[in-house]
Amino acid sequence: MSHKRIPKRKAAIAAGSVAALGAAALVLPNAMASQTDQADAPRTFKAADASDVAAQLASRLGDAFAGSYYDAGRQQIIINVVGDDSEVVNEIREAGAVPNQVDNSTATLKAAARTLRTDATIPGTAWSVDPKTNEIRVTADSTVTGARWNQLTSTVKSLGSDVATVKRSSGTFKTFVEGGDAIFGGGARCSLGFNVTAGDGSPAFLTAGHCGVAAAEWSDAQDGAPIATVDQATFPGAGDFALVKYDDPNTEAPSTVDVGDGKTVEIAQAAEATVGQQVLRMGSTTGLNDGSVTGLDATVNYPEGTVTGLIQTDVCAEPGDSGGSLFTQDGSAIGLTSGGSGDCTNGGETFFQPVTTALEAVGATLGAGGAGAGDEAGDQAGDQAGEEGQAGAGEEGAGAGGDEQAGGGGEAVDPSAPADGAADDGSGAADDGSGAAVEGH
Repeated sequence: MSHKRIPKRKAAIAAGSVAALGAAALVLPNAMASQTDQADAPRTFKAADASDVAAQLASRLGDAFAGSYYDAGRQQIIINVVGDDSEVVNEIREAGAVPNQVDNSTATLKAAARTLRTDATIPGTAWSVDPKTNEIRVTADSTVTGARWNQLTSTVKSLGSDVATVKRSSGTFKTFVEGGDAIFGGGARCSLGFNVTAGDGSPAFLTAGHCGVAAAEWSDAQDGAPIATVDQATFPGAGDFALVKYDDPNTEAPSTVDVGDGKTVEIAQAAEATVGQQVLRMGSTTGLNDGSVTGLDATVNYPEGTVTGLIQTDVCAEPGDSGGSLFTQDGSAIGLTSGGSGDCTNGGETFFQPVTTALEAVGATLGAGGAGAGDEAGDQAGDQAGEEGQAGAGEEGAGAGGDEQAGGGGEAVDPSAPADGAADDGSGAADDGSGAAVEGH
């Protein structure tokens, strides 16, 4: 595992060498924003810069700003605006972005999301803002039928035309407990997300909150002795994240992601997600997979309860990948695997806890020695080894079931308290909306 003391013998792969990772090749923009001869012509940006540029414009444009997304093909930042104010349009163009006139304001979409939360919080549903269509995209899994389906569709219709759309997912929304490096606790199997330094200076790691409420102690081997103890956990509620402190204060916690075959990727910073951004996900069940961000501020109604503030993607995941790392080709930590529907054979929707939000909530900084979000991650990256056998993609029971004890707790969970959920034996227990079981298979 990446937390172990590691001899510096095997060179870490460069974060940009995605082809060497064994995943589908990704082509992300590498050039910095470039000027053109025409002052109003759109600039090209790196994907990592999109969220900062959009945030600055959102602050300046006020109510006229209606969301943004990254066009990876053209390497451009698209800024949605309500109205045709020439000053607003000119300000967007002067920043090098592309103005895109839309009908729905940010306030309209937020009001629609509040209505969905009030009238359509149904297990098996999820929604997020899609700035590409300027709508709220609502998804219902295969368990939403009959009266619940009618309730959902009537609520969406009440929002007005072109405000929200609803579609079916063939799978069921569930947390992906079982996955970077595998960790084990209380009969559950999850994934280590990113190593961090806790507020008191001790070494720790982030993982999914539903893993943190499933067990108080975690091991790096099935049936092994505990190596870390849950310090804080949030699930369900305003996120899905946990801070787990290593029991040995001398544990080395390098800021890397294990991507299998003895290779690691250095993580240099934490960053906000941007719709259209291409990302990589690592989990111990399914290994390394790639895809793109499709929505932000997603709400997911799991059987255990509602979770808000997530990132929606089209990256596949399966049970055991929970808590695993979502990151970019250039080494930015983006998210922690929460849950979703589908699998890596048929695809589906997957949701992630933003790393930046988790770090702020638990008072931790990314990597060892206090390298925080946006800071350099330290000097560990040059030569990471692995003679001790870092857990690679799928090495520990790829596709295995892993019994999960589903936590039904709330925010800031006391890890010593018993989980409210019933144990899941991996049989795919039916969801009756009570939060009594989580499917794991």
